[in-house]
Amino acid sequence: MPSSQGHKDRQDRQDRQNHQGHPQRWLILGVICLAQLTVLLDNTVLNVAIPSLTEELGAGTADIQWMINAYSLVQSGLLLSAGSAADRYGRKKMLVSGLVLFGIGSLIAGLADTTGQLIAARAGMGVGGALLLTTTLAVAMQIFTPEEQPRAIGIWSAVNALGFAAGPLLGGFMLDHFWWGAIFLINLPVVALALCAVVALVPESKNPRGDRPDLLGALLSTIGMTALVYAIISGPEHGWTSGRVLLTAAMAIAVLGAFAYWESRIPYPMLDLHFFRDRRFTGAVAGAVLITFGMGGALFLLTQHLQFVLGYGPLEAGLRTAPLALTVVALNFTGLSAKWTVKLGTPVSIALGMVLMSGGLVAIATLAGSGYAGTLLGLLLIGAGCAVANPAMAHAIMSAIPREKAGVGAGVNGTLAEFGNGLGVAVLGAVLNSRFAALIPVAAASLPAALAAAESADERARITDAFSSGLETSQLVGAVAVLLGGLLAAELLRRAERAERTDSAVTASA
Repeated sequence: MPSSQGHKDRQDRQDRQNHQGHPQRWLILGVICLAQLTVLLDNTVLNVAIPSLTEELGAGTADIQWMINAYSLVQSGLLLSAGSAADRYGRKKMLVSGLVLFGIGSLIAGLADTTGQLIAARAGMGVGGALLLTTTLAVAMQIFTPEEQPRAIGIWSAVNALGFAAGPLLGGFMLDHFWWGAIFLINLPVVALALCAVVALVPESKNPRGDRPDLLGALLSTIGMTALVYAIISGPEHGWTSGRVLLTAAMAIAVLGAFAYWESRIPYPMLDLHFFRDRRFTGAVAGAVLITFGMGGALFLLTQHLQFVLGYGPLEAGLRTAPLALTVVALNFTGLSAKWTVKLGTPVSIALGMVLMSGGLVAIATLAGSGYAGTLLGLLLIGAGCAVANPAMAHAIMSAIPREKAGVGAGVNGTLAEFGNGLGVAVLGAVLNSRFAALIPVAAASLPAALAAAESADERARITDAFSSGLETSQLVGAVAVLLGGLLAAELLRRAERAERTDSAVTASA
């Protein structure tokens, strides 16, 4: 009886918080965004250290690929399981666990003296990263009122953009002044600060129903998503029809199919497949995949354009992509994008944002040849579109899922981002390569190799022009994907809202 009364008291406190919001919610948001930023920086910071790692650790091409991919593979494979664990065992507990694991992994990575140690440390950091990415968004959904959630998610989304832009810049700065291990050791004071703040400020929350853990579902989702992401990453390197890629893709499809079947048969699923019957959820999911497909692939190509065609170094290229992130940060931190979303509604906001992003990609494709001015215009348009569309999309996904399943919702959101981004890089990269090969049939497999084999200035100019043409085609394909994603998501969300209004009217009249 006392335990029942205690549960009721906790539930009453949670209900009051849902209506009023946590009194320290904005300070808590700053804390969880700090934890989020640490993870996001490590998605890109390693890229600028590749030359140093090659020289000091004797890392080969395969070693470098595993250093980069071990982090993203483990992280993307565990997102759903991490979100489910946060809902069941406590989001604060998982946030603390994620910070501890990430800090330990960073320490081992910074002190590693072999490639094997660094790869293992990066995998451990991926486990911590999965816990952090899911719990930060889930906690934000718990501490803010429904009216404040769009702005809170906008700030959370802006931190994502900031991490994307700041990773290469921070890495370049650290490598100019310290040895390569410093790019990992710098995480330690940030992790320590975030850990103290989380323990002191973040309230505990979890699913009050306490469903039994879906261990088989967690295992199947982890194996299936890891295999799928690995197949996508390996496709451009080994060939889409190679045995390795086909076998891994087949395993991913089979395991994810088994996961879907298992989740539909058990009474306590990790991912309730009934969510997909909700048009709002389905629309947001479809849009999220297409938006990250177009954006991830197009921005991957943009960095190549800045370096290979316009001749900027890695740090210079990072600086010149910064206006995109700064636009997102400015519009989300000031609350402008949240105000537009409230005024226009979610469907129109998503459509508008993705039209702007698509226009930015078209501007880069058609105007970048005239210099950086065309690229800058495209980046500003993409940044404005991201600031409006991404938070609206994330909020649509999270609001379509019960609050007690917020961790799973965050896992779905993160998984879609990883999947769409990897697929976009692979597919748009394949479009670029096929176009380049069609224009330069005798070219080597990459632009640097083709330029090295060129025998005259005219031939080098012809090769560069062919690469620019391939980039233009790929950016336009990405623009179409983003535009279609916006229109599809907006229409599905519009129908969902209309159906909800109809149901409400019928209920009221009854």
